[in-house]
Amino acid sequence: MNSARLQRIRREEKAYHEQYFEEHDLYEKDSWLEEPDGRVLAYLEKLQEGNPLQVLDLGCGVGRNSIPLARKLQPTGGKVVCVDLLDKAVEELEANSGKYGVQGLIETGQADISEYKVPENTFDYILAASSLEHVRSEAALEKVLAGLAAGTRDGGINFLLMNTNIREVDAETGGERETLIELILSKEQALEKFRQAYSGWEELEVSHKPLDIEINRGETPVIMKTDCLSYAVRKPQAGR
Repeated sequence: MNSARLQRIRREEKAYHEQYFEEHDLYEKDSWLEEPDGRVLAYLEKLQEGNPLQVLDLGCGVGRNSIPLARKLQPTGGKVVCVDLLDKAVEELEANSGKYGVQGLIETGQADISEYKVPENTFDYILAASSLEHVRSEAALEKVLAGLAAGTRDGGINFLLMNTNIREVDAETGGERETLIELILSKEQALEKFRQAYSGWEELEVSHKPLDIEINRGETPVIMKTDCLSYAVRKPQAGR
């Protein structure tokens, strides 16, 4: 993708998300911020045995998943490292972490996830929910996945949710529109890249679900049609 198109897509996505965060509160009913995917916490619970856990939420937004993860960690301690491209999202997350009493367990950072350096052998649990389609290229995706795998401790879990087969249509006419997303892969292509990156890991889940997501492009209501690919894997213990 050329630089000019990438920057245009980033401007459109920034405008949409910032407007949405202004108009909707975290956990607001009938918004996509209403609640986390239940599997996000279920996979964390597979790891909790009374020990403090280190968690990475890559593409954290305003805390839809980060806040519940941090609340789950409260009895034993630990940390949720939260990374997002948008300054507005990070600012809102910091405010929400105070509102929900978990600021001591949340560490925030602003970064393009295509460039974010995951420290090696650091995290027990890594979540990337609806963020991997925003990396700038297939090569960048492969690099990010390699970083996530290397950043996971033995026995740790990665849970990836990636929108694939993405199309945008006019909400009123149903007509096809230009799709303003950085990386558009088929679910088969995405799954192949996941399996290459996590070769030798135990697959806990491979599934997909069609979604229609209501968004705005400027003043135009748009439906984003996707197949959301879910992929959960556990890193083997050393010596096994």
